[in-house]
Amino acid sequence: MKQLSRNIKLCTVLAVFGSVLSMNAQELDEFIQQAIMNNPEIYKVELQYNLSSEKVNEVNTLPNTEFGLGYFVSEPETRTGPQRFKVSVKQMIPWFGTITARENYAKSMADAEYEDLVIAKRQLVVSVSKHYYKLYALHAKQNVLDENIELLETYRTMALNAVETGKGSAVAVLKLQMRENDLKKQKAVIKQDITSEQASLNKLINRDSGVKIKIPKVLELPDAEMDSISPNLDMHPELLKYDKLYASVAQSELVNKSESQPMLGFGLDYINVAERPNMDFSDNGKDILMPMVSVSIPIFNQKYRSTSKQHTLKQQELKAAQQNRRNTLESLLQKAIADRNAARITYNTQKENLDQARNAEKILIKNYETGTIDFNDVLDIQELQLKFQLQMIEAVTNYYIQTTNINYIAS
Repeated sequence: MKQLSRNIKLCTVLAVFGSVLSMNAQELDEFIQQAIMNNPEIYKVELQYNLSSEKVNEVNTLPNTEFGLGYFVSEPETRTGPQRFKVSVKQMIPWFGTITARENYAKSMADAEYEDLVIAKRQLVVSVSKHYYKLYALHAKQNVLDENIELLETYRTMALNAVETGKGSAVAVLKLQMRENDLKKQKAVIKQDITSEQASLNKLINRDSGVKIKIPKVLELPDAEMDSISPNLDMHPELLKYDKLYASVAQSELVNKSESQPMLGFGLDYINVAERPNMDFSDNGKDILMPMVSVSIPIFNQKYRSTSKQHTLKQQELKAAQQNRRNTLESLLQKAIADRNAARITYNTQKENLDQARNAEKILIKNYETGTIDFNDVLDIQELQLKFQLQMIEAVTNYYIQTTNINYIAS
């Protein structure tokens, strides 16, 4: 049953981010499922929720039953005989509805803890997705650097041929070689970043940091936005939590009012009486049985009045905090939308620039056939191509990261 509950919660979280997952490889979906099932932080929050749920059983109890036993060292004499010992039992009972109010308060706190679990899972989805996209960016940059290194090697061969025919300078060959060395250095640095990013993603899944992660070679931007954004922030778990905390304070006030009422007590005293010697009458040695009723009245109730005032102030605080968080989420949503739009604009602009740079490269290659190539221009064009390619990768990565942020807030 517990496993079924975990699977239902998992499906709910994945449904929230379905629009992100549908755009990407199946691997991301699998990573998210593994992370939600294995992440120790999620397990910790889930245990906290189970602990809060168990408190419902804790409050569903009466006060301790009091038992007493007394022995008369000096036995008092009565008409029916001397009293030898006394046994008593007493049970206090809270005012009507107090236990129910306590149960409702414990349930309301458990409901608030559940929202923490939902929030933790949604945040984990965001973290896994962002590491995944960053890892994609690093691999994509590495592939671009490989392409550019191969291109520079071709240019260097052309430059050497030009030097041999007396149509080029050895300096151009050295510049191309230095540029190639710089790209190899960048590739080596990216390799270290991949190792670090891969370890971070693996640890979110709670597995060995060295496990290889399969990343798609290419992530394309969708032709248009998948759907219009019409957020219903009232249903966002970060805001729902404040509603449930507000309700828990209301339940706590009901408990406070119930506890400010009298408590009733029911008890029974039994007194053992010994027989009087050398006497014969009907009640000789008759034990005493005395039922009792008591009332505990909170005459000094300043404590309860103060608690009621605290509850009112706490509810006002929660409303203010909820509005502040709502404002923050709305601001973050607008920023994420703007950044995603900017990423698309950047991608389209740099794609156009890259096409133009490649056209310029073709012109340079044709010039080489006529013996008029300038390898300084070659380096400039190569640097521009690399710049545009890297910016396109960053734009794609940022687009999907901002989509993840939008889905966290707006879904």
